[in-house]
Amino acid sequence: MLDYTRLKFAASSDGAVPLFALDADNLSAWLEGQTPTVQNWVKAQGFNANVGSVCVVPDADGAIGIALAGLGDDTARARGRFAMASVASALPAGRYRIATDHAQDDLEEHALGWLLSQYTFETYRDQPPHAAQLVCPDTLDRSRIENIAAGEALTRDLINTPASDMGPDKLEAAARQLADAHGAAINVITGDALIEQNFPMIHTVGRASATPPRLIDITWGTTGPTLALVGKGVCFDTGGLNIKSGASMGLMKKDMGGAATVLGLAHMIMALGLNLQLRVLIPAVENAIDGSAFRPQDILTSRKGLTVEINNTDAEGRLVLADALALADETPPDLMICMATLTGAARVAVGPDISPFFTDDVPFADALRAGARTARDPVWEMPFHAPYEPLIEPGIADLDNAPKGGFAGTITAALFLRRFVSNTARFAHFDIYGWQPTAQPARPKGGVGMGARAILAALPKALNL
Repeated sequence: MLDYTRLKFAASSDGAVPLFALDADNLSAWLEGQTPTVQNWVKAQGFNANVGSVCVVPDADGAIGIALAGLGDDTARARGRFAMASVASALPAGRYRIATDHAQDDLEEHALGWLLSQYTFETYRDQPPHAAQLVCPDTLDRSRIENIAAGEALTRDLINTPASDMGPDKLEAAARQLADAHGAAINVITGDALIEQNFPMIHTVGRASATPPRLIDITWGTTGPTLALVGKGVCFDTGGLNIKSGASMGLMKKDMGGAATVLGLAHMIMALGLNLQLRVLIPAVENAIDGSAFRPQDILTSRKGLTVEINNTDAEGRLVLADALALADETPPDLMICMATLTGAARVAVGPDISPFFTDDVPFADALRAGARTARDPVWEMPFHAPYEPLIEPGIADLDNAPKGGFAGTITAALFLRRFVSNTARFAHFDIYGWQPTAQPARPKGGVGMGARAILAALPKALNL
């Protein structure tokens, strides 16, 4: 059982130490309002309000009287986010309450960043607890922030778990746990039943694994607009017969990062009780190698009836997503969002910290950009560039799963997926990385959610909730 709701604010404000979160440019003004004793102490400690710096000022009895937290200057803030997360690990044990005034969005960033900084992956090794706890500011919705943090923790836990313990069957178990927690319905189609129920590409990609492929289908809510989330659940990707190098295979436990992210987002939506009808579809497979593995030059027929020539078995994610997208498109939702760790080209384009997305829906794109700024969850719009459509048309079949040449790989992958969404008017595709290569404030090295908080912030405007 996954304990993804473990990131919490302090249970009580009793004895909480006032914490003054200060920008470098307002430190002097703040000091002018303090006693000479405090001024001298802070200056003696060399505190300059750099990002992550702390200063603890004792009271008359030698206990912690107040604490100062550095938020840096304009340049530092422009180059990073969640500055308060750096402070959380630097402060001594105890309870703290933010005692300075901040804009509401900034205050929520501080509070969420503090919670996310407490995340550790403890399945295989005990980690020391974070001793400094934050009292949730009175003006914030404590439950909302804790539920957002829980969704992120779920995503991180799923990605961080190795494929030996997070194959398609275990991903199904995690989805069932989430559905049960929220009273959602869940249906799973497994193994040869995928062929019988017309999900041929999901079955083909996953059939070489010792753990059968499956399609996970969660539904929740009875009123409001309809939202479909489709997440790539490739629990490990060897590359198939076009086998990856050892270096490229090393991080492939994260190839189910799209599935992990939509499950984390689904938790946020259900826990917050948004007035919508949610459907989550996850094709869960392992792209393995044995005598039944699919081959280069095979031609597959998809659920939608489109034929696909296989020019690289390592371009398998778009195949399993295609069948799931086609299913969602048969009862068109008001908005469909696909999330996948799909292409290396996306990482070359925007690096590991930004979630590139594709959509023809201008209002959703505008709402998403605004939501990304509010949630401190950066996104960047990429084009469904129609002149590249011929690149995914091989001639011998309707579609090519891996166009030759290497140009515009993230765009051609997005165009491929869009071919399976012909009835749904509003569609967006996210090509995420799902991994934090080096530790950053609120984001330790390892699995990480990308785009989920931005989408959550965009949904009220995008769906008129």
